[in-house]
Amino acid sequence: MNRPTQRRRQAAGFTLLEVLIAVVVFAIGLLGIAGLQVAGMRFSHGSQLRSVATMQAENMADHLRANRAGVLAGAYNQTSSLPTSYSKDCDAVSCTSTELATFHLVAWNSHVSSAKPKESNADVLPSGTGTVCIDSTPNDGSAANWRCDNLGVVYAIKVVWTERTTAQNDLGDANGDGVADVTDTRQQLLTLRVIP
Repeated sequence: MNRPTQRRRQAAGFTLLEVLIAVVVFAIGLLGIAGLQVAGMRFSHGSQLRSVATMQAENMADHLRANRAGVLAGAYNQTSSLPTSYSKDCDAVSCTSTELATFHLVAWNSHVSSAKPKESNADVLPSGTGTVCIDSTPNDGSAANWRCDNLGVVYAIKVVWTERTTAQNDLGDANGDGVADVTDTRQQLLTLRVIP
């Protein structure tokens, strides 16, 4: 009679060990799934930012096509930096083609407090900025130096924004405050070539 009771106790202990191992394996699997979910959300966000940048570039291309006189006058060709203010609100009053080009460039690139909806590069992209220029090598440059060479007839619409990237130290805690550091960012460049 003693032996069956002893066997049941051994079996009960062995079953508990199996359950603990299964819980550990299940927890590791859930952590892996959570990591995939975070990476998927980051990639989706990056894709969304690229879509917004593409829409911003297309918006400016539409302005160039609509204001052909401003293009022919060279008002959109900004080889150094874009204007930051305009003299007339061309949504409210009549403007010349050059004034309209300045209005488009400022509204497209700079945060204008009175503009509704908020649709400038600065409003819709993290650290978003851009330029419009004639450039024979459009896939170069940055917000610090657009590298527009003013050669040819093709306009380059360049949009730059900051995007978080996936890297090894994304989950690091360098300063020891218990919060994961978010230090891996990179500037992205989108270029649209337009012959207005």
